[in-house]
Amino acid sequence: MTDLSTTYLGLELKNPIVASASPLSKKVENAKKLEEAGVSAIVMYSLFEEQIIHEGLELDHYLTRGTNSFAEALTYLPDLDTYNIGPEKYLGHISSLKKAVSIPVIASLNGVSKGGWVRYARLMQDAGADAVELNMYYLSADPDLSGQELEDNYVELVAEVKAAISIPLAIKLSPFITSLPNFTRRLVTAGADGLVLFNRFYQPDFDLEELEVVRTLELSDSSDLLLPLRWISILYGKIDADLALTSGVHNAQDVLKSMMAGARVAMIASAILQDGYEIIPAILTDLQAWMETYEYKSIKQMQGSMSQQSVAEPAAFERSNYIRILNSFRDLP
Repeated sequence: MTDLSTTYLGLELKNPIVASASPLSKKVENAKKLEEAGVSAIVMYSLFEEQIIHEGLELDHYLTRGTNSFAEALTYLPDLDTYNIGPEKYLGHISSLKKAVSIPVIASLNGVSKGGWVRYARLMQDAGADAVELNMYYLSADPDLSGQELEDNYVELVAEVKAAISIPLAIKLSPFITSLPNFTRRLVTAGADGLVLFNRFYQPDFDLEELEVVRTLELSDSSDLLLPLRWISILYGKIDADLALTSGVHNAQDVLKSMMAGARVAMIASAILQDGYEIIPAILTDLQAWMETYEYKSIKQMQGSMSQQSVAEPAAFERSNYIRILNSFRDLP
């Protein structure tokens, strides 16, 4: 019998499939369905920084920075009085989920400034969360804010949150970092126990008839796997933290690739939203069948087996591979 178990953030998981942060966790009955379907842990939907009744004006500083350059920018920001659904409700939901399911529940915080984060990370722990995922979703549009300053803010935030809790802390990142290996090492030094790659930025579109900016939401597909797959392969063995792959996990092959790159878990949401809860047992069945066919005894056996440090051609993950691909094209007839 193949062993599908893995460990992530010090948590013993029955398999590597984790439900990533999504609306699926907003209802207790849906969390139960996720557990019944076979996921090994649940990352809750995020508590957004804008929803926290912040202390001082630090959040104001981040939200309004640069708005003098964009006269209408403030109209796109949420009205905190109406947008706030109450952090207390979120904390209560953690307790409800912990009572309803036996698998680990990971709370999620989304934002960039300290504000009330440290306090709420501790309250999430007190509510029963098994770990906290800190989702750093911030798009800098300010030409006066340097990349170094932004990264320093992130590292300081991670250190402060980690100092406030005793449960594991994972950091969900954007790929838009100049030197990802250096930055992730700084985050781990600051206290990060795990790294989740990558956050997907939802891009605005234009309505040419109404001449308005419109919100768009496109669920992932397996092609979105390639970016986190590459970086997890590069970071594996270089960063002393558990790696989680998110974006593009839709089938057993995607899970297998994630594990071989070096991920401890493969996080999934879009596939469930598209195909229903039954996609999970189907993936697990296919995963086990593949491992039996190719004589893998455990998930742990394959983790990192296709990482940059393990493959015969490490440069395939870097620039030389780009050159080779371009040279592989033939001229058009």
